[in-house]
Amino acid sequence: MTRVLSALVLVAIVGGVLWFGPWWATLGLAVLIAVLAASEVAGLSRAVGAPVPVLMVSAAAAVVCAAVPVGMASGDVMTVVLLALVVGAGLVTLGGGPPAPAAITRAAVTVMAPLYVGLPLGALAWIQIIYGPRFVIFLIATVALSDSAQWVTGRALGRHTLAPAVSPAKTIEGAAGGVVAAAACGATLGPMWGGAASPLEGLALGVVLAGVGIAGDLFESLLKRSAGVKDSSALIPGHGGALDRIDAYLFAVPVYVLFLRYAG
Repeated sequence: MTRVLSALVLVAIVGGVLWFGPWWATLGLAVLIAVLAASEVAGLSRAVGAPVPVLMVSAAAAVVCAAVPVGMASGDVMTVVLLALVVGAGLVTLGGGPPAPAAITRAAVTVMAPLYVGLPLGALAWIQIIYGPRFVIFLIATVALSDSAQWVTGRALGRHTLAPAVSPAKTIEGAAGGVVAAAACGATLGPMWGGAASPLEGLALGVVLAGVGIAGDLFESLLKRSAGVKDSSALIPGHGGALDRIDAYLFAVPVYVLFLRYAG
């Protein structure tokens, strides 16, 4: 029940902001989520003995996220932000202590965390600004439906693990169910809300989004398993952390942006 109630609250907040709010509300929500998720990545790094400055990583994620919509129109802005991130990460790592193997991990995470969460979330806000809420809702619905279908199909039919070393609970049957559900969503909603030229193109788009979403989920599972934790945090009752809720979207959003820019 806790998981269901949390999900309903999340749907109400995100859906309300996307559908009824101005563009800057979507960007503000994206920045907030980027801050929370980046802090959780920093927590995973701390768990493996490579602590990074949470404040710096979170602030950098916020700046990257906010800069993406502007940077999509002007590459100069994004270039400056990325250059500043590299230099800032180097300086922070330099002041973090004497030479040690963990210094390499700290430097990598300080750069990676803001990019990992900030770029896709900023790109999601860009989709809202340029294309409107229907396109964002299409993406969210496709990935969410795929995720739910993976869980249901995996529980009912799952026999063969998909990636046992990374996520023992994920099955090939569950993944197949998720792909089928996303394909149906893409074929149905893609031409109306997702920028697809036809139901067939929408079907293909749904399949691709489901596939990269599964990869995004597994990537975050790899990070958590490497850190020896089950969830990225306990922020959302019954769901884990912010990173646990957006992991599939962090891979799906960039692919969808490429589709909209070059194929949609």
